[in-house]
Amino acid sequence: MGEYQRVKHTFEPVWNRQSEILILGTFPSVKSRENHFYYGHPQNRFWKLIAGIFQEPVPDTTEEKKELILRHRLALWDVIDECDIAGSADSSIRNVVASDIAGLLTRSGIHTIIANGARAYELYQKHQLPQTGIQAYKLPSTSPANAAWSFQRLQEAWSAVLITE
Repeated sequence: MGEYQRVKHTFEPVWNRQSEILILGTFPSVKSRENHFYYGHPQNRFWKLIAGIFQEPVPDTTEEKKELILRHRLALWDVIDECDIAGSADSSIRNVVASDIAGLLTRSGIHTIIANGARAYELYQKHQLPQTGIQAYKLPSTSPANAAWSFQRLQEAWSAVLITE
């Protein structure tokens, strides 16, 4: 798993005043921290999934990814602003400082929150729900570590929330 490091989130949430659905991860992976943007690991299925749901090309650049998110009234952020973590393992996260999600909600039109995976959901429930009062949808993680979920099953689960909202 590697050595624990104290790490602070270094990039901003993606949102605008038209955003209605906030998708939350736990904390950026090593690859995402290197790329300074969300879901940076090449094996993570997030960008392919979102593009597929909305029948758009898979974005390549950070700017294209931001445009895809905002065009569909989505927002992206992570539950955690700072923590101790070993590598990219969500299971190793400890000593959490939560992101100010409640503050973001007051500045936006966000009314629905999606947790990308069980750990994001658990951390949201513990650190965010008391401030936001909005129950999150727990959706299967797009991480390559979640091999039990095929891409088709992921797409069906995520579409049920993203398309009906």
